[in-house]
Amino acid sequence: MQKLPKILLTSVFGPYGVDDAYGRKENIMELFHNQVTREQGLFSLRFQHQSFGLYLIADNLQADTTVLDFPSQKRFIQEIQKGYDYIGISFITPNFVKAKRMAELVRQHAPHTTLVLGGHGTAIPDIEKLIEHDHICRGEGVGFFRKLLGEKACRPISHPIMPSSFNQHIMGIPMPNRSAVLMTGVGCVNACRFCCTSHFFDRKYTAFFSTGKQIFDFCERAERERGYTEFFIMDENFLKNRERAEELVDEMERHGKSYRFSIFSSAETIREVGIDFVSRLGVTFLWLGMEGRRSESDYEKNRGVNFPELVAELRSAGVVVLGSVILFTEQHDKETIHDEIDFAIDAAPDFIQFMQLGPLPTTKLYQSYKIRGLLREDVPYEEWHGQHQLWFRHPHFTPEESEVYLRNAFRRAWDELGSSLLRLFETNLLGYLSTRGSTDPLLVARHEYFKACCLNYFPGLRVLIQFAHNPAERRYAEDVFARYEEEFGSLTLASRALSWRALLLAAIEKVRIATVGNLRQPRTLVTRVAYTPARSESLVPSVLDIQGLPWTGRLSLKSEEA
Repeated sequence: MQKLPKILLTSVFGPYGVDDAYGRKENIMELFHNQVTREQGLFSLRFQHQSFGLYLIADNLQADTTVLDFPSQKRFIQEIQKGYDYIGISFITPNFVKAKRMAELVRQHAPHTTLVLGGHGTAIPDIEKLIEHDHICRGEGVGFFRKLLGEKACRPISHPIMPSSFNQHIMGIPMPNRSAVLMTGVGCVNACRFCCTSHFFDRKYTAFFSTGKQIFDFCERAERERGYTEFFIMDENFLKNRERAEELVDEMERHGKSYRFSIFSSAETIREVGIDFVSRLGVTFLWLGMEGRRSESDYEKNRGVNFPELVAELRSAGVVVLGSVILFTEQHDKETIHDEIDFAIDAAPDFIQFMQLGPLPTTKLYQSYKIRGLLREDVPYEEWHGQHQLWFRHPHFTPEESEVYLRNAFRRAWDELGSSLLRLFETNLLGYLSTRGSTDPLLVARHEYFKACCLNYFPGLRVLIQFAHNPAERRYAEDVFARYEEEFGSLTLASRALSWRALLLAAIEKVRIATVGNLRQPRTLVTRVAYTPARSESLVPSVLDIQGLPWTGRLSLKSEEA
């Protein structure tokens, strides 16, 4: 019997979000705290995501594969000395120096191992000359590794069942993860000029799940195996394939099931399918590319869209909206940039991501700025992350000014709209009210979901009132609390106890932030994926034993220290 290849797939090493020889303090390993709720202090949403793509690759190879997520340098060295045939390092542009260092360590400690570089960082110009390697994986990774190993590349994709996030805390309160990640496809045909994801996948969409029935079967299996009924869909524009989404709704109706989904979508797609369809599908969270008022002519997807109206409709249906806006485009000067911030705040989504315009390799934006000589050669790749200073020459902003304007945009949104967490609480109440009295089975299930969410959130509203950062936010929180009381009555004795516990944990968290800082490092996660022939010929998902992630179900997972 032929020996199976032994493969290690790894993310870059920590610590993360610190100023050192390998990274910068602004590049935090927390999606929301890094670029969405970053200025909201105690009310910032805190959680981390594992490197989803590595687990998908591991689950689809005829090999014994280990995924090493968030290692230290020491832990990485220990692992690469175990005699792997292949080592794959995944990295993004700001982690270039870390990837380079890890490649050097592989050559030093495992010189006979075949080294593969992957991820968006491989789009860096002349990367072939900058980092030691044997192969470079650009684009979709499962097909690449299958071809590298001599496997049949076109066989079906097996999708592992794994949590969508870990290390969740809200106001210092530890929260259990309740959702699974679902990667339905990669790439996007819209090909916005700034989007490295679309360009990285050659402006095409590759579906891992081509039908709604396949998605439903995965959800049903995840519910049966691990109790998941909520799913975070990793797909640039999930509703773009309307037929697939409609088939998913049909399957849920036919089987008497109702699942909840967090998705990414463009505004034009939401308008095409309609809010009613979004509700019946079970969407409870939507990441919406608003981009900006002055950039509307550049993006066909947003032409003619009234964002305040669209966001209000979505929130009224119980859909929590994250609106993403780009600052420091060519149209922005020190007057017009305030119009853009007004545009984001006037839309009033639950969350706002303000992102600096960032010309990243492979994008049309990068090519244009490179030809025009606008890229700054003095800015290292560690600072190419969009949350500190510009790495190109803007006619109206210095790099230092861009940092200040960005920070003030986040703070102004918090001052005027209140915390994102409070708005999320309100949106769930709106969803509960909008589905009251419905006889549609999917909406009845949605109503019960929102009711459960509201009852869980109710005790936390006292924390938002107690620690509100300005009078306007306190009045807003008191109003939402009063509306909760009107619908659900006064807090029960048990809820009051939870409220006092939440207040205590929030107070401790405020002290922690003030004394030791507001950074949370992820634990090292080690996952061993042994090859089983069943996965190579079917879409049956495996349940990954991700060591380091707490789980309250049947599996007992052990932590491995970094």
